[in-house]
Amino acid sequence: MKTAITEMFGIEHPIIQGGMHYVGFAELASAVSNAGGLGIITGLTQRTPELLAKEIARCHDMTDKPFGVNLTFLPTFAAPPYPEYIAAIREGGIRIVETAGRSPEQYMPALKAADIKVIHKCTSVRHSLKAEQIGCDAVSVDGFECGGHPGEDDMPNMILLPRAAEELKIPFVASGGMADARSLVAALAMGAAGINMGTRFIATKEAPVHDNVKKALVAASELDTRLVMRALRNTERVLKNKAVDRLMEIEREKGAGLKIADIHEEVAGVYPKVMIDGEMDAGAWSCGMVVGLIKDVPTVKELIDRIMTDAERIIRGRLVGFLDGAVPAQPEKVA
Repeated sequence: MKTAITEMFGIEHPIIQGGMHYVGFAELASAVSNAGGLGIITGLTQRTPELLAKEIARCHDMTDKPFGVNLTFLPTFAAPPYPEYIAAIREGGIRIVETAGRSPEQYMPALKAADIKVIHKCTSVRHSLKAEQIGCDAVSVDGFECGGHPGEDDMPNMILLPRAAEELKIPFVASGGMADARSLVAALAMGAAGINMGTRFIATKEAPVHDNVKKALVAASELDTRLVMRALRNTERVLKNKAVDRLMEIEREKGAGLKIADIHEEVAGVYPKVMIDGEMDAGAWSCGMVVGLIKDVPTVKELIDRIMTDAERIIRGRLVGFLDGAVPAQPEKVA
């Protein structure tokens, strides 16, 4: 399948693995790239630029296919040494960067000087247009269904993607709620040139996370995520657990007076405890509503091959069947 995204990034399938804290290591990124998608190393999971350089080199040892690095721009009072991280990315031969968080505008000159393609994650059309205006090559349009930070507009992808298609000149991929062939075909129909999957890739054999995490994703339903930190205008979608229950109780008690210090124990330093140690109630950790569509833990290649095979079946069979005047059979269940 060829789209503007496969052509831009030199990949076989229009499927990107989003950057995820303490998930986007070389093992997962290389597996996605080897399977024909675009794997992404999560830059700030590596505590220093030197460690990122080592992780990039490790990934090069595992794949000769294109892969990228996620760089999340945090508030200035907590800013990591971004120029040094960008230098590590450049010197590591990386030509694709997924940016997220605050606008990457300040760092675009350095990224473009290194001939790096930039895809910025946005939760609204206005932010997508800003990304286009500052020179981003593509946008990852992130709907309200997503795990992590969905923005403050509460806009689901059935509206957000067509609106993005109406306004943007650069290609975009659909992020949030993406899990299978149905997601891909729907995203393409709404104007996207591919999909970005986060939560779904955690439930794969190569994802370097504790088995407890994968089991929790398979066991959960679409009703098991919660939105936290709304009063702080830092909304995050997380998987329900005991720590999240405590966090939400504190939010109810504090109301509009909530401060980040009030919930520090439930949100700080959580990811190593969950992803590495398997402590499922250690704190609040990002998870998308798409968890309701996760039924198994395949290899990355099995997952991507299945998506592409089923997508072709849906397009050639079910959709074309409507145009041919036939009544297509009910779609098969998708794992």
